[in-house]
Amino acid sequence: MINGVLKSPLKIVSLNDGNVMHAMKNKDQGYTQFGEAYFSIINSGAIKGWKRHKKMVCNFIVPRGKIKVVIYEEKEKVFEEFIMSPENYFRLTIPTNLWVGFQGIHAEPSLLLNIASIEHDTKEADVKDLELLEYDWAKK
Repeated sequence: MINGVLKSPLKIVSLNDGNVMHAMKNKDQGYTQFGEAYFSIINSGAIKGWKRHKKMVCNFIVPRGKIKVVIYEEKEKVFEEFIMSPENYFRLTIPTNLWVGFQGIHAEPSLLLNIASIEHDTKEADVKDLELLEYDWAKK
């Protein structure tokens, strides 16, 4: 696993009237501080990325659909893939200075929750066009 990336299993409490899906507690490994939480909707086949945060630690959770998250560590030139969904329910903590992109791989739109360590600031992140990192998004 890329240094600093954490994959933390999460609990789903099954209830007759609807499940409770845990996300993060302030005592969990990977928690640094709270800046904001936001949802991203990813349409089937759509790809969002590449982005590298200089200050924000991201905590990704997928409560609906299915998303492939790809992290790229530039110094070692290593890609790491994670398939996230309610059936494979975990929190992915992504430290600063790693490139990240994600793709909707479910027939319907998917939902990604980011519990971010700081408020969103466009000045603290770098972005690259998808084709600038040699990753094959079509591979399974």
